[in-house]
Amino acid sequence: MASDELHALADDRALLGRTSTAERVADILRSRIAEGFFLPGTRLSEDSIGGALGVSRNTLREAFRLLTHERLLEHRLNRGVFVRVLSVDDVRDIYRTRRMIECAVVRSLGEPPYALDGLAAAVAEGRRAAKAREWKGVSTANIHFHRELVALAGSERTDELMRSVLAELRLAFHVVDDPRRLHEPYLTRNAAIVETLGKGLRDEAEALLADYLDDSRDGLVEAYAQRVPKDA
Repeated sequence: MASDELHALADDRALLGRTSTAERVADILRSRIAEGFFLPGTRLSEDSIGGALGVSRNTLREAFRLLTHERLLEHRLNRGVFVRVLSVDDVRDIYRTRRMIECAVVRSLGEPPYALDGLAAAVAEGRRAAKAREWKGVSTANIHFHRELVALAGSERTDELMRSVLAELRLAFHVVDDPRRLHEPYLTRNAAIVETLGKGLRDEAEALLADYLDDSRDGLVEAYAQRVPKDA
C-alpha cells in the first residue's frame, strides 16, 4: 500500500472523533472503496490502516467483518482481507436486485406530484461532471440519482439496502476502463425519467427505468467480462 494512500487515509482520522466505533471505521472504508481508493483485489493491511486511522486491531477487524457481510471485502485463508473482485454472475445478480427494488419503488409512488428535487439535482450534477469531462463524477452522480429514486419510497430499510447494492456495484465500475462509454448515455435517460415522473406518468416512468436497467446491465456485463477472469 503506497505511502501517499496511507497519508490520505490518515486524514480521515478526524472523522472518527472521540467516539470511534467499528461502524464509523466501516463507513470510512466503505466510502474509500466506493471512490476507488482501494481497488478490487487490493489486500488491506491491518497494521497500515489501523495506524493511519488510529484505531485498535480489534476495532478494525470488526469493521472488516461488517464490510465482508456487505460483500465489499472477503477474507482469504492465510492471506488476509481483500477488496472483492465480483464475478460476472455477481454483476447480473446485482442488476436483478436493482430492478426489483427500483421498479417497485416507482410502481408504488401513489398519486402525483412527486418530490423530484433530489433526482433533478443528481441529473444536474451529472451534466456538470460530463461538461468537465469528469467521467468518474458522472458515475457518482448516477449513483446519487438511483439512491434519490429509491428514497422516494420513504423507507430507511430500503435506502440502506440500496446503499449496499450500489456500493457493491461500484466494485465493477472501478474495473471497467472506459467509464465515459459506460455512464454518459444514461444522463439523457435519467433526465427522461425525471421529466416523465414530473408529468405524473408513473407507469411510463417504470417502463423507462426497466429498459434502462436492462441496457445498463448488458453494457456493463459486456465490458466487465473482458476485464476479469472467468473464474473470478
